[in-house]
Amino acid sequence: MRKALILPTKYVQGENELLNLGYFVQTFGKSALLIANPADVKRVQPQLDATAAKFNITFVEGGFNGEVTREETKRLQAVARENQTDAIIGLGGGKAIDASKVVAEGEHLIIVPTIAATDAPTSHSAVLYHEDGSFDDYAYFKQSPSVVLVDTSVIAKAPTRFLVAGMGDALSTYFEARATHNSYSRVNASLPMGSREGLTPNAAGTYAALAMAKLCWTHLQEDGLKAKISADSNLVTESLNKIVETNILLSGVGFESGGLAAAHAIHNGMTVLPGAHGYLHGEKVAFATIVQLVLEDAQKEELEAVMDFSASVGLPLTLADIGVKTITFEEALAVAKIACIPEESIHSMPFPIVEEEVANALIVADKIGQNYKERHNLA
Repeated sequence: MRKALILPTKYVQGENELLNLGYFVQTFGKSALLIANPADVKRVQPQLDATAAKFNITFVEGGFNGEVTREETKRLQAVARENQTDAIIGLGGGKAIDASKVVAEGEHLIIVPTIAATDAPTSHSAVLYHEDGSFDDYAYFKQSPSVVLVDTSVIAKAPTRFLVAGMGDALSTYFEARATHNSYSRVNASLPMGSREGLTPNAAGTYAALAMAKLCWTHLQEDGLKAKISADSNLVTESLNKIVETNILLSGVGFESGGLAAAHAIHNGMTVLPGAHGYLHGEKVAFATIVQLVLEDAQKEELEAVMDFSASVGLPLTLADIGVKTITFEEALAVAKIACIPEESIHSMPFPIVEEEVANALIVADKIGQNYKERHNLA
């Protein structure tokens, strides 16, 4: 069987690591286009100024408008050409990071996440949107980022909700990779550069990726709560270090080279529920992971362990926790119809997928979560 694994060329994580950003720019040349929300730049301006002076490099600010559209990324590519920059830097959250991937097209790309809310920084893929914020397409590049530089001092000062949402995204990693492994499904690590349209993954995940995915779940149980408390205090501890690495590196490699399954597809389906729109990706994925476990009839002990973890760090256990107060079967079926479109990752589950069964699992997962909260006197 053909297998594939894709990784960033270099992953560096530590306190005050942003002060070394200029060193990595210097390995490519003298200047870099900086793609970031102005508010994120302001948060770290002293570190940017210090590293630029120390390594004698120049940051060219691109003025990112906040949405990853074809028009905006073409504009940023023009800025890079006009200024003859030697590298591209994506600094901040998911949108800036994805925009930088599109602009760089896999060449001389440095990713600097300022939050640990998703596992996108290490991947070789990005999501494109239309001007109105609606989904456009997926894009895949010939390689993962050249450098992923993570400053834990910056992440510790970000709102704790982002770190917890990242744990929600990482929570799904093992259970989805396990399902993909058991079904011998193909993974995105084998996709070539370009649009998703017309491209088919043609390799299975490696045991290395599955092991990294499983380590996500181990780390979350051991250190998730301690890391949350560290973030609440804006302090870097070894628990915080471990969870930042889990959210960004382990989950990033785990999802891309280990595979996605039902949880992320159900998350995508939940976009039809208006109440959920104000919640973060990882928060919704955490609940969708419970739905996947119900769908596959996971052991009671495993389901309880997932809910115990989610409750301990404040991740959603019910639909109400993500803004959906009530749901009818027809609404659940609408979620399932989107989750079950032919190209969705739910078909990596090791059994046939039936829309009505997915809708049933969504409703039952919500009721199981309600029951859990009642038993544990959770509001």
